[in-house]
Amino acid sequence: MTSTHAEEIVVRFTDVVKSYGPVRAVNGINLTIRRGECVALLGPNGAGKSTSIGLMLGLLLPDSGRIEIFGRPPEQAMRSGQVGALLQEGSLIPRVTVRELVGFIRGTYPSAPPLEETLRIANLDDLAGRRVDKLSGGQSQRVRFAIAMAGGSDLVVLDEPTAALDVESRRQLWTAMRAYAARGKTILFSTHYLEEADVNADRIVVIGDGSVLAEGTSDDIKSLVADRTVSIVLGADDPDELRALPGVTSVTVQEGRAHIATIDSDATVLALAARGAVRGLLVSGAGIEEAFVALTERNRPGPVREGSHR
Repeated sequence: MTSTHAEEIVVRFTDVVKSYGPVRAVNGINLTIRRGECVALLGPNGAGKSTSIGLMLGLLLPDSGRIEIFGRPPEQAMRSGQVGALLQEGSLIPRVTVRELVGFIRGTYPSAPPLEETLRIANLDDLAGRRVDKLSGGQSQRVRFAIAMAGGSDLVVLDEPTAALDVESRRQLWTAMRAYAARGKTILFSTHYLEEADVNADRIVVIGDGSVLAEGTSDDIKSLVADRTVSIVLGADDPDELRALPGVTSVTVQEGRAHIATIDSDATVLALAARGAVRGLLVSGAGIEEAFVALTERNRPGPVREGSHR
């Protein structure tokens, strides 16, 4: 997904701070998102993701710093219909049909797309006449997605959008999101499915302890982690002896292969070669999961206090 209006800033956080008592949930975040981008917000539980989203939507007020959505305060952007959102919390209105609920939400926006288009995007065509309180968890999540899309908003914020969805529904949602962003719309989403960020985001923002730890493309994030993996067919090798090789930090064995994590792959491979024949040698860089774990663990000062609301 590529921005067609790269000069237009949609979201801007400037030195934003938000605390709950002694816990600083958002700690001086600076963040810029431009029109047409699809941005993933990643972080462990308690990192400040939900608080950042609440601030962006005007549901929370910062203690200090400045937030602008389309150059105006968040609450003004929300009232104008420029922002749609899918949040983790909150229940759907019962005893109405899917069509009635999505249609009602659509009617609150000044320039909403046709109702049938929104139902089709959310894969709700066959469920349009069903009562909302008769839906499964995954079907209810698709209704929340349709509500976020109902106004055709220029910015859509999705907090864990694929929670409770099966694999096929997740695939359909991201197909819809790619098409939406291709029209110059802007998407910010948080997720615990790291592969979703890897595949679908133009840019990834990793936060931890209320601060931005890293941001960039998926390849940028992966390149921040020096660790590499050397994989060989195990043969008669002793895993304990492999752990003693230069640069090695850990060794795991799966299906007859030894996967050797190393901070110096050249030294590790040379040491392997000096031991004798090496079969099936593969060297790979860190994946998005390894990079995420390394970044968040590296910057974790200690356990997060319970009740931090982050």
